[in-house]
Amino acid sequence: MDESHHKSAEWMRSQIQRELHTPLEFRAALLSVPPAERDAWLDSVLELRDLPDDGPDLPRGCVPYFPCSVDALLRMVDQADVRASDVFVDVGSGVGRTAAFVHLLTGAGVIAIEIQSGLVLAARELATRMLVSRVSCIEGDAAGLTGFITIGSVFFLYCPFSGERLAKVLGHLEAIARTKTIRVCCVDLPLPPCPWLSLERQLSGDLTIYRSTRGGAPSTGTGSCTQSPPQVASPQTEVAGASG
Repeated sequence: MDESHHKSAEWMRSQIQRELHTPLEFRAALLSVPPAERDAWLDSVLELRDLPDDGPDLPRGCVPYFPCSVDALLRMVDQADVRASDVFVDVGSGVGRTAAFVHLLTGAGVIAIEIQSGLVLAARELATRMLVSRVSCIEGDAAGLTGFITIGSVFFLYCPFSGERLAKVLGHLEAIARTKTIRVCCVDLPLPPCPWLSLERQLSGDLTIYRSTRGGAPSTGTGSCTQSPPQVASPQTEVAGASG
């Protein structure tokens, strides 16, 4: 990364840690960096270095942690119109990189769900280090926890799992969607047809944004999506890792 962008990242980190930044300033600083260098810039701002190793609590056959690209996150935030009034839920949040990014870019409150205790610890340390008070990190399996996050208005899934876990999460989201409109944003995760979800935008193949439609029969708790979604990892693999 160019030296000027290193300095930009250092300046932005200082502003954030002194609680002097605004989402507009963060966006302007980010957009001043060439797209190919924005991931490195964000990692520098957040002082994130090597990818962490996955721990023993990653369920067998699950996808290891890998961060979502800044390009995809920026498009998701803009196209889903994430605002400071939203509560953004990162399902499979890893070290909290996406959670911090979305909060810094929009001012939205963020709830991050992660199954690996080591990654949750890293995410909480990041939130403390960067003084991002509106970011909360919850340890546990999203298949059981998502339904309790009823204050969420935008739910983000970056290929965190498939199979039975995905079906359970969609069932929980359907129940929440019966009380209010929510947006479901997916990267590298095609969803099965769901009568309660309307495809709003599909961008560049990797990003898909849905908006819920209210009404219909009471939820059974398992969801009403009509077919199993395509596998997003190796065959015969149910994935439930961290990808945020």
